[in-house]
Amino acid sequence: MIIVLEGKFPAGQLVITPGALEAVPCEDFARALRRHVSGDWGEVCPEDREENDRSVNEGHRLLSAYSTDAGTTFWLITEGDRSVTTILLPEEY
Repeated sequence: MIIVLEGKFPAGQLVITPGALEAVPCEDFARALRRHVSGDWGEVCPEDREENDRSVNEGHRLLSAYSTDAGTTFWLITEGDRSVTTILLPEEY
C-alpha cells in the first residue's frame, strides 16, 4: 500500500507495532495517518489537542487517538524531530 501524505508536518518513517498491525485494518491506519498529519488529532481531550497544535510549531511530540470501525482504539505518535511516526495500541505504550 502506498500512502501519499501532505500535511502540517512530515511523518518521517512509519512504524507499526505488532499489536496494531494485527488489530487495525490497513485502510483505518492509512486514514488515521492522513488525519494525523493534517492536524486532526482524533479522539484526544481538548488539552491534548491544544498541546498538539502548539507542538506542531515548537517541534515537540504529537499524539493522536483514533478508533477502528470495530471499536479498537489506536494511537499515532510522531516524535518531536519528525523522524518517526509510530502506530500502536494504547496497551503497547
